[in-house]
Amino acid sequence: MSNNGKGKVLMVQGTTSHAGKSLMATALCRIFAQDGLRVAPFKAQNMSLNSFVTPDGGEFGRAQAVQAEAARVAPTVEMNPILLKPEGNRKSQVVVMGKPTRVASAREYYDMKLRLWPLVTRALDTLRAQYDIVVIEGAGSPAEINLKEHEIVNMRVARYANAPVIIVGDIDRGGVFASLVGTMALLEPEERVLVKSFVINKFRGDPSLLDSGFEVLRQRTGVGVAGVIPWFDDIHIPEEDSLGLNFYNSHTHFGEDESLDIAVVRLPRIANFDDFDPLLREPRVLLRYISAKEQIGEPDLIVLPGSKTTVADLQWMRESGIAAEVKRLRHLGTPLIGICGGYQMLGERILDPNCIESTAPETRGLGLLPLATTFAATKTTHQVRGKVASSKGLLAGCESEVITGYEIHMGQTYGESRAPFLITERSGSTIDSPDGAIDADGLTLGTYMHGLFHNHSLRHALLTNLARRKGISLPEGAIPDLDAEYDKLAQLVRQSVDIDAIHEMAGIRV
Repeated sequence: MSNNGKGKVLMVQGTTSHAGKSLMATALCRIFAQDGLRVAPFKAQNMSLNSFVTPDGGEFGRAQAVQAEAARVAPTVEMNPILLKPEGNRKSQVVVMGKPTRVASAREYYDMKLRLWPLVTRALDTLRAQYDIVVIEGAGSPAEINLKEHEIVNMRVARYANAPVIIVGDIDRGGVFASLVGTMALLEPEERVLVKSFVINKFRGDPSLLDSGFEVLRQRTGVGVAGVIPWFDDIHIPEEDSLGLNFYNSHTHFGEDESLDIAVVRLPRIANFDDFDPLLREPRVLLRYISAKEQIGEPDLIVLPGSKTTVADLQWMRESGIAAEVKRLRHLGTPLIGICGGYQMLGERILDPNCIESTAPETRGLGLLPLATTFAATKTTHQVRGKVASSKGLLAGCESEVITGYEIHMGQTYGESRAPFLITERSGSTIDSPDGAIDADGLTLGTYMHGLFHNHSLRHALLTNLARRKGISLPEGAIPDLDAEYDKLAQLVRQSVDIDAIHEMAGIRV
């Protein structure tokens, strides 16, 4: 299919946050790719601490990276031109076209938005020139009447692109019909005409029981329902924000003595928690997110994840008692991994002489690795390739294993510990750079590399080493990769939604 210089568009909006917009957009990206179309995702403005790095080092929302992967295309910053990374105190780092520009308060960003609008339209136009169809995702609700004047992610985008809109409603929360009717009632007439269909998400039960409600919905709004997506928990697509952590802790059919128990500290500003998605799909692995000292228990592995504000989250760990409990368990022999911000916490000192992240020029770390981190104003963002450079403890049997991942951090970490990894390629350039630190017994490990557990061979060896320490064995065989998960999601949506009608509203033929 030729796009004749201007690709088609289709927009997915929702009645609320976490209604299923990202899921629906991801499914459509894979469905259109299966149909032989060149498809790209787009979200004008994303607010998330889950971010990703393009091959050329630009930072953007992880959800659009997932959607690009589902679409089988390379990610670019045009797919998410504006990313807001909350830092607390009603402030966010503003990332524009892949580069951090400033930290702004909610009021300051509110005043900035319309000045950024030309960047949004230019990014969307660029994608439309390159692809057959662009699947556009909204944010929150398009009917936030107190925010509509300055919004640049929902109906303003739809009107600019003259995009047909699907509105997704979450029936599991209750009140889905009221939220759909209310959303339509609060839209302007020129916005309502763009809404072509509703999709009901997270339904448990017999869809035929909804038919009478659908008829009233059409009478009240003039818009029909394209389909009902059932509740599922057997398809694992990375979550956009930490709300998803409330739903996706893994479960196991085995007892604690037969499974690996991995506890991830749920920091207040946890970032890039999709690092752990592959562990959710591993049989006989229980992945838990803990936010209180009493929840830690006696895990087989503790993980300190990435953080947008390392110093503030480290202070929270101390105040909650989690820091002391983590140190106690590590001294008793429990293995510990720190990733990015979690890696910085493992050291002895965190230095911030220019107050880049906090007002404290120096903060005491956990002291579990002989390291010091100094924050800098310049953010490091790279896709990386490397290999394992250690063969002890958690990494036994892994030496020279090739691994890939990405880096997103501010500051540099130095110390005397041996590095567990060697980066051999960074943003396409050949290098020879050590990464991370590991202690003498190989059971305390820190790294700046996100995506570590997405490396199958490394993950399998690490889990096997943990299982051996516990005296259990794990099943053989690889878990399904994300590509298979995208296909499962696409199949579910094809079965649940009238895809022919969606093709028609988007103006495409397959």
